Amino acid sequence: MSAPSIVAENLTKRYGSFTALSNLNLKIEGSKCVGFLGPNGAGKTTTLKIFTDMIRASEGRALINGVDVHLNKKKALGSVGALIESPEIYPALTPREALSMVADLRGLPRADARKKIEETVAEVKMNEWLDKKVGKFSKGMKQRINIAAALLSDPEVIMLDEPTTGLDPRGQSEVRDIVKDLKKKNRLVFMSSHLLNEVQEICDEVAMIDHGKLIVYDTLSNVTTRFSSGGSNTVEIELSRDIDEQSANRNISSLTSVSSVDRIDARKVRIHFSGGIQNQERLLLDLATMKIGMISFRPAASALEDTYLNLIKDTL
Repeated sequence: MSAPSIVAENLTKRYGSFTALSNLNLKIEGSKCVGFLGPNGAGKTTTLKIFTDMIRASEGRALINGVDVHLNKKKALGSVGALIESPEIYPALTPREALSMVADLRGLPRADARKKIEETVAEVKMNEWLDKKVGKFSKGMKQRINIAAALLSDPEVIMLDEPTTGLDPRGQSEVRDIVKDLKKKNRLVFMSSHLLNEVQEICDEVAMIDHGKLIVYDTLSNVTTRFSSGGSNTVEIELSRDIDEQSANRNISSLTSVSSVDRIDARKVRIHFSGGIQNQERLLLDLATMKIGMISFRPAASALEDTYLNLIKDTL
């Protein structure tokens, strides 16, 4: 089985004299989560709507798993689950009833639909609400049912358009946890967002667009290394046990390329270092050798913000 893929070839969308997308070229392959970043009006939702054939491109092609979405919609979208903007669910229906309608539209055999509905509702952690009226649900609960609808056909490719927008902090956290779980099941998740901390927490790679044009597409660590200001990069590490400020400063600051160390709390440290991805790789190895109980190592959220502000200036 070939790896799932999303490809935009010279994708352009015009509305009269306004160009929403301008010769967008983007090729994403493999099981991963890719964050799609850009300011409001940059073209994120337009791109997702073209990939789901909700609107037609003025020029260029959108391909999913090698199939042109516009020329062969059924084949291209047969392996896709999508949540574009935030569709409403009839409040008088239960999740079981609403998802049964979606299963019918997707052509799932009725003999299989009941089991699949129960599986997808369990995947979004809504089992106990399966037969309750949706009208009583919070926004976060409704969004989880919308994600369940996108998962009914067991898709290889999942497209999410700002899935946590409008949710309270608890709802945002619940949806992020679901997206993290999706990554573990050999799926390609393409998720637009304007929340940098969300992309930092969830995504493996990031594509940034502005004024309808692709600015950069790379792994999260490569993007923050290449474009952060001042030639300095920042990572945060979490530890399984406490580290005092003196130990953090004395031991970690002595490592090659490290310029400064900030102890955020007893088990979290922010490290500033110079150089590129090779220095970051060496820093990770050196920290592991120190055996200080490191359980996570990732670019700091501030590093992505710094990169974003450097790359996307004109619209801010």
